[in-house]
Amino acid sequence: MRRQVGWLVGQFVATLALASVLVFFVLRVLPGDAAVVALGVNATPEALAQWRADHGTDRPLLVQYGSWVGGMLHGDFGTSFVTGNDLTTLIVDRVQVTLILVGLGMLLALLVAIPLGTLAAVTHRSPWGALIAGASQVGVAIPNFLVGVLLVSIVAVHLGWLPAGGWSAPATNPAEFWRHVILPAVALGTVQAAIITRYVRSSVLEVMREDFLRTARATGHTRTSALVRHGLRNAGVPVVTVVGVQLAAMLVGAVVVERVFVVPGLGSLLVDSVQQRDLQAVQSIVMVLVALVVVVNFAVDLLYIALDPRLRGVRR
Repeated sequence: MRRQVGWLVGQFVATLALASVLVFFVLRVLPGDAAVVALGVNATPEALAQWRADHGTDRPLLVQYGSWVGGMLHGDFGTSFVTGNDLTTLIVDRVQVTLILVGLGMLLALLVAIPLGTLAAVTHRSPWGALIAGASQVGVAIPNFLVGVLLVSIVAVHLGWLPAGGWSAPATNPAEFWRHVILPAVALGTVQAAIITRYVRSSVLEVMREDFLRTARATGHTRTSALVRHGLRNAGVPVVTVVGVQLAAMLVGAVVVERVFVVPGLGSLLVDSVQQRDLQAVQSIVMVLVALVVVVNFAVDLLYIALDPRLRGVRR
């Protein structure tokens, strides 16, 4: 098991290193001069040269890359090329908002998907099972932004129950925080709940057909007790894969939801930085998003080992 964990850690580090190289050099291929964007097209050549020297963009690319990665390893994401603000504080504040939103969205999705998916599998020959399967199929086809627009139109504008947008820090005013976070969390988690429900249903159905579950029934267990004691753990292994993939998708998909509900998260910051052509901010934000996705995949691999003892002895 130690060898497997060590292998996963090595993959984790190598993936982050490769991602940093791709992010840095791909952005350098894009047309445009950061100095011209920051100072304007009417800037003098002397002013442009001074700006490049101050921000280090006149140095060799490998030197710039080493400086950027070294700064991130020490918790320094650099300074915005456009506003001159410190990116570290800004990114840390925004990533907390995104993680809260994504965490609540995934929690909601799991609370809905696991019981509904299991119920759909157990009752797959009944109208209830068909209804849940059909509803989940419809949910998969609905994009997050459409759910968000519908929630704003009905719940916020028409009924006036909750605010249509904005954000309040949980430490500042917990009551306002919950009022502002409910709609974006529901918009983000609804589609994921539909996707995970279908995978839970398929996984539980497959386990219900296994011989070991029939053996458990033959020894006196009811269908429910056999499924709970022996089946759900085995059904959880493929579901973990889906949850990991969807969690990574939510981190990226939060960009749209944050824009719909005017949530000051990392996705909104990324969109604003792209519009301003702030190269330093874009590359740091993208790297943070990539790192979050890699961390999710690393955690999923560890959960595989914890859920399935057969994987602990497998050599890679």
